[in-house]
Amino acid sequence: MPIDPKLPYDDDNIFAKILRGELPCNKVYEDEHVLAFHDIRPQAPVHVLVIPKDRFVSWDDFTAKGSDAQIAGFMRGVGEVTRLLQLDTPGYRLMVNMGEHGHQEVPHLHVHIFGGRRFYQMISD
Repeated sequence: MPIDPKLPYDDDNIFAKILRGELPCNKVYEDEHVLAFHDIRPQAPVHVLVIPKDRFVSWDDFTAKGSDAQIAGFMRGVGEVTRLLQLDTPGYRLMVNMGEHGHQEVPHLHVHIFGGRRFYQMISD
């Protein structure tokens, strides 16, 4: 069910539980700002999620309330993951879903990194 990005942060969301160590993940990368792990329902040969290690519901929430260090750290973390997975040369796709129209399902900001094949269409329904 898509979520409302204007609602308060839900500490019981699945990504919050992963960050607290209550649920496992197949970790790809971690630093002080981000945790990256393989998606449990991959949509491409490589499908990794990168989440900030703080309580942000959405991209809007993050860019409005995150500190400069958090925002820079998150962006650098996403780049580090793409290089670690050796996606930087063949290329990859980044996607952020936000709110009902963006079909955001988890109320914690997350970036999808897709790779391992060519992507042609921008949007397909």
